[in-house]
Amino acid sequence: MKITRVEVIPVSTPMKRAQHMRGDTITRIDSIVLKIHSDQGAVGIADSGDTSSWYRGETQDSMAAMICDFFAPRVLLGEDPTRIEKMVGRMDLVARDNNQAKATVDFALHDLLGKLRGVPVYELLGGRTVERVALGLVLGAGEPRAVAAEALAVLREGFCFVKLKAGRGTLKEDVEMIAAVREALGPDADLFVDVNGAWSYDQALATIRALERYQLSKIEQPLPAWDIEGMARLRGKVGTPIYADESAQELHQLMEIITRGAADGLMLKTQKAGGLLKSKRWLTMARLANMPVICGCMVGSGLEASAAAHLLVADEWISRFPQENAGPLHIHDTLSSRGITGDLARNVPRYEAGHLYPNEGPGLGIELDEDRVRELLTPGKRARVASR
Repeated sequence: MKITRVEVIPVSTPMKRAQHMRGDTITRIDSIVLKIHSDQGAVGIADSGDTSSWYRGETQDSMAAMICDFFAPRVLLGEDPTRIEKMVGRMDLVARDNNQAKATVDFALHDLLGKLRGVPVYELLGGRTVERVALGLVLGAGEPRAVAAEALAVLREGFCFVKLKAGRGTLKEDVEMIAAVREALGPDADLFVDVNGAWSYDQALATIRALERYQLSKIEQPLPAWDIEGMARLRGKVGTPIYADESAQELHQLMEIITRGAADGLMLKTQKAGGLLKSKRWLTMARLANMPVICGCMVGSGLEASAAAHLLVADEWISRFPQENAGPLHIHDTLSSRGITGDLARNVPRYEAGHLYPNEGPGLGIELDEDRVRELLTPGKRARVASR
């Protein structure tokens, strides 16, 4: 068997409702759809999810160039599609960083291998540990009463935690929003806030201390990604647990976080880890450090959410904790998959009563809506193809 063709299609999906975070307003998701063809006729597909330049430093154009100009000719074309470990290793030799591009290739390779073997991707990852994934949901920053009402609806739907985004206004306004949500939800609800690295050390110390009266279960990434030493100092001076996201990307960064005692828990995105295979390595380190892990997403279609869904039901360590892999719900502004129409995936993974269920078909189990892909082609851009 051989890989014969690689396609990259830039797509832009409108958000049904704009979301606010880090002082920015997100109105659409720019991603790429990847197709890897084999000489057996099977095609592996993947969606990169949102190409947030501030998070991973990657864009649609940079990922298309990396995949078509480097990974396709030097790693993929002519290779046996079952040799995922070999190809993932080769990508790391060919290019430094670029983990979102690498992850998108990894997702498509797992989808292709599952289709060739006639099994769901979770079987390739060690088999199913749990039947479904308990979820919390992320809410954008906003006016306190509106966010509080939304948080109540989330918990009533069956989600097990609410995560708020800081950064729409001033620090005082962030505290007011959190206070309003805590009052609405009561003292027992699992509530926390994601800062996305936007605070300085002094801001973080003062603000976290001001928030302690609201009994947050954790503060996610209060300091910039590079300031692991500052995270360790901060953790020693506040009572609220600190979770690392942007700081916890490569394995050597995980090692530094663990040895410095810079976090109480970790946030995973399969794109920042470099794919499913490398996420398994990432989770092994978390398990060795006895650190809880929450897996988010880059916000994408049902296809984007599917790769992580298979990992979450397969990996025994991460299956112990509630997760937040809910990109399609954010795009379509709904609390269950029943409210989703017009997605890139004809069969979005099932979101029901605050839980996620992976698709059961071969590979990722996703049927791509080709008409929708064409409709959402990013204006001014075109698909790219690499072949032999």
